[in-house]
Amino acid sequence: MSVSVGSAAPVFKLPSRPGHEVDLSTVLGSRKTVLLFFPLAFSSVCTAEMCAFRDDWSRWASLGCAVYGICVDSPFVTDKFRADLSIPFEILSDFNKTVSRQYGALYEDLMGLKGVGKRAAFVIDAKGKVVYAHVNAEAGQQVDFDAIRRAVESC
Repeated sequence: MSVSVGSAAPVFKLPSRPGHEVDLSTVLGSRKTVLLFFPLAFSSVCTAEMCAFRDDWSRWASLGCAVYGICVDSPFVTDKFRADLSIPFEILSDFNKTVSRQYGALYEDLMGLKGVGKRAAFVIDAKGKVVYAHVNAEAGQQVDFDAIRRAVESC
């Protein structure tokens, strides 16, 4: 299953660190939201991508959107990744792969690794509708920052 433009964004709860869960139902339907799925914390392309969002954070914050990174690493890893790189938004652990699968952002097999997240981006408007959905075909290709920004600006 996957999420497409025009559909209602599925809500979910995921941990960002041990003992702390983020409930997207408190955000979706009231605030523009960007979901950034990525394969694995601390890998070179994923690190560069999350740091690009961090380095341009004032611009993203000025758009009034909530941003969440999502990967299949454990909450211990997502918390360390966020802290070590000074990422100003939550990095959520989809360790059980339920949300990645629901959003169509999961490789069943990537270079022999089972259940690795795909690099994908979803923009959800303040009413909870998906206005932008893109899942990259190639693991090493970053998301289109400009397309995501235009989608946030348009909703």
